[in-house]
Amino acid sequence: MSKKALYLLGIAITIILGTFLYLKFCCNCCTKTADVTTETVSVVVAQDTNFVPFVLSGSGIDYRTHGNLKFLKNNAAVIMPVHDSVAIGIENLKGFLIKNPQQKITITGYATSDEKNTTAFENLGLARANEVKNYFVSKGLAASNFDTKGKIIDQWKMSSDTLLGPVEYNFESADTPAVSTDEWVILKNKINGDALVLHFSTNKSSEDLSADEKQKVADIAKYMDHVKEAVVLVVGHSDNVGNRDSNVVLGQKRADFSKNYLVKNGIETTRIETQSKGPDEPIGENTTAEGKANNRRTVITIK
Repeated sequence: MSKKALYLLGIAITIILGTFLYLKFCCNCCTKTADVTTETVSVVVAQDTNFVPFVLSGSGIDYRTHGNLKFLKNNAAVIMPVHDSVAIGIENLKGFLIKNPQQKITITGYATSDEKNTTAFENLGLARANEVKNYFVSKGLAASNFDTKGKIIDQWKMSSDTLLGPVEYNFESADTPAVSTDEWVILKNKINGDALVLHFSTNKSSEDLSADEKQKVADIAKYMDHVKEAVVLVVGHSDNVGNRDSNVVLGQKRADFSKNYLVKNGIETTRIETQSKGPDEPIGENTTAEGKANNRRTVITIK
């Protein structure tokens, strides 16, 4: 073969090899780049799905931010610290309410149907709403401006084990009719007619409430929210085991324990009065174990 033919053959082989290498390596690079782009877009979409805004929107106020209050699953407590933008929103709301002291805002808390409610409230959503209300009050907002509600739904947006902003704020319009005073009279009669009674083991106390007792706590909190001059009366009692003076002290400790329990569930400490009757007002026979158990109690009513 001539030298010229060999030269042309070498050129042809070089072109073929170069084309093969280009298709193999450069196209693979393009494919990988496309894959990475797809993965990045997927992450962004997931973040958007978890986005729940913090919104305060009423006549004279419109505040929105990407930050929000958060709650651990099965828990009513607000995760601290709150997002800076939420703190700014609360300060804006505080200023708005100072200018509009009659404004009513309903805080609706949400919980999912698979969450466990260990609070004194009838559902975890209501407990969360009251926690938010208490947090607002701790920041200088007036409790009288807020009502609370709770709702149970099938699902809520979450990040891992954290619920993102399961709370809504509904501003009452200026022309919303006021609730009849008769409703609060009826509610007070209901509370006092079937008073909340918490029982205690000997020298012990317990926070385990039945569904009926949780509803009574919720009714008391609701009444106190709306009737601003009302006072809760908590009276502690004991059985007759031991001397009277010691039992009076024990009855007071039970009353104080119950007061602290009510405070944790949204009732202002300054509006709760405690007393102790010791062994002086038994409702059961102190000669039986059952009677003594019935006497170890606190009775909670509205004055």
